Amino acid sequence: MKIRNKTIIKPVSPIYPDLKDWPIYKLHQDRKNFVDEIEERTFQKLMESHSEDLFALIAKTIYKERIRIKHEPWKVDPSDDNAFWKNTKKNLLQASSKTSEQEAKANNEIILRSIIRRYAEEIVGHFEIKTFRFAQRFLTFFFKRLLNTAANRRLKRIINSDHSLSERLVAQGNIEHIRGLAKKGTLVMVPNHFSNLDSILIGYVLDQAVGLPSFSYGAGLNLFNNGAVAYFMNRLGAYRLDRRKKNSIYLEVLKVMSTIAIERGTNTLFFPGGTRSRSGAMEDKLKLGLLGTVIEAQRTHYQAGDTDKKIFIVPVVLGYHNVLEARFLIHQYLRRTGKEMYFKTKERFSIREILTFAWKIFSNGSAITVSLGKPLDVMGNFVDKEGNSLDHHNKSIDLSAYFKREDVIEEDKHLGNVQLTEVMSMY
Repeated sequence: MKIRNKTIIKPVSPIYPDLKDWPIYKLHQDRKNFVDEIEERTFQKLMESHSEDLFALIAKTIYKERIRIKHEPWKVDPSDDNAFWKNTKKNLLQASSKTSEQEAKANNEIILRSIIRRYAEEIVGHFEIKTFRFAQRFLTFFFKRLLNTAANRRLKRIINSDHSLSERLVAQGNIEHIRGLAKKGTLVMVPNHFSNLDSILIGYVLDQAVGLPSFSYGAGLNLFNNGAVAYFMNRLGAYRLDRRKKNSIYLEVLKVMSTIAIERGTNTLFFPGGTRSRSGAMEDKLKLGLLGTVIEAQRTHYQAGDTDKKIFIVPVVLGYHNVLEARFLIHQYLRRTGKEMYFKTKERFSIREILTFAWKIFSNGSAITVSLGKPLDVMGNFVDKEGNSLDHHNKSIDLSAYFKREDVIEEDKHLGNVQLTEVMSMY
């Protein structure tokens, strides 16, 4: 279709037109069982590693949570946060006073399950088709009108559509290869990270320009302090990350949640840099963190005999000239390097800031580019269009062999993490 000699490029056809076929939809439709599975698997893992020091594990968690509540309270925190941890401490002390060691252990296990359940309910979000469709239409309308207005530098141009959104939001790279793999397995995108808006921008481009089902991604709990942002993110498949919580129980719940979601075929987005780049440079050090769960999920498939289920990792480079939180990030970087020579600044993430950022993106003629790299398996081997793992000579190899010891599937995280880090660092 032509409008004033401008070609309007329509969004690419989705590989699964019916959203009810999307893994992320199926996962959240089964939310209760999903949370139940997180609770049970996390409990079993913690019992394997902490059965002899369960009291100390719980006591340390309570101590750290009480400090968080006192020194780092957030508006988004549950209203019963303080009461829950007070009661948990009380129950733990009562359990420790039991004359029977077996009875005390049983009570500690009940307390552990209650903590795991609370964390799981907090972390797991929702995915609602109506909200996704609304966000899809709204972002398309908003970006198109803003692009046209900013490009012409006249507010009245907002009612026209002379410019194509593809001029500013661009996907490039191994698109057809990745679309084909999305029908054969689970995709894990690993982009660089500059802004809190990265997940939204990448998700929109992957939806409109690549036609992939929606991705699950982690959103910092601090973003949920904004009511409007929280409403949509909580219903678009985002899971909540609270970086204030560094206790062993919370971190194990996160890892188990991620593993189960990937096992169930949910496409996922991780930032291997771990946090936003403060200097604007590409990350040269990777923090595997939750990314390590893809190895565990692949191993679980093989242990269950599901040899056809594969997980593919796609390196992504996100590039744009304007960053929403640039001023805050720059000051943070300068304060870290210059110490007392630089002053403290406050991060802002308001609707006004978002609109200003979007205006700059579209008015200065720069594009947001999402470059998709060559897909890898979980051990860092490149894969062909059929999803077969390839060695350095482009010959097909058996991925399951990485997980075997004397023909038995066993866990060996160190080998997988080292190789994955080396290959991803090349990007």
